Amino acid sequence: MEDQSYFNYFTEIEERYQQRRGTALLLSTLDWALIETWKDAGIPLEAALRGIDATFDRYDTRPSKTRKVNSLAYCAQEVLAAAEEWRQAAEGTARSEDRVLQEAGVSFTGDAAASTSTATARDTGFAPVQVAEYLRRNATQLEQPCEWPGSSGVIIAEAARSLREIATGLQQATSARLEDVECRLTVIEEKIFAALLAATPDDDVVAVRAEADRDIAPYRRRMIAAQIEQLHKQYVHKRLLDKHRVPRLSLFYM
Repeated sequence: MEDQSYFNYFTEIEERYQQRRGTALLLSTLDWALIETWKDAGIPLEAALRGIDATFDRYDTRPSKTRKVNSLAYCAQEVLAAAEEWRQAAEGTARSEDRVLQEAGVSFTGDAAASTSTATARDTGFAPVQVAEYLRRNATQLEQPCEWPGSSGVIIAEAARSLREIATGLQQATSARLEDVECRLTVIEEKIFAALLAATPDDDVVAVRAEADRDIAPYRRRMIAAQIEQLHKQYVHKRLLDKHRVPRLSLFYM
């Protein structure tokens, strides 16, 4: 997590896609789920943007443009290719830097090494007060009166308390490790999702997965099996949270 744009992952991808398509086409559930799979797979924002650009650059050279790029799924192959190129370049750079440091007799160990890779609120431009406000806003939304299914109400009430505790801790700390905050938010959201999923009738889940199948069908050949399965999971995840009006907790949604 190197800079503020990293936490604008969703917004920047949406804006780049709309810019290249030339219209403010709203992203579909499938599109948002796909972005989520890219984020969870650790695909850097820059690689995702490069993949989108490469897809549209190739599309622009086609003599016939009867079929529009109507989904981010069209960009899936190029995004994965860009991510692989990024990984290889990063490994090459890291090896080069290691050689330079070794030749200079420099090494990093323990806390010194950890401090070079840890994102803080100051590093990213997110002040603790901003993050705390975001967390409290989500806590307030979770605390709204609602007919939560099954026993999920208990989990959601606990989640709201946890968000307020994290917010208080942020404002009391001199610095905040946003990676640690993001990890805690991921755990909290996974607990909420698990509770809602357990309380959802199997037929409803099957119906959503069937809907995901229909949406994915035109783009299957552009994706590998593991990516399709992860996309199904994220699709159900998003639909379930949206249905119950549960806010997304990740700092990527700030």
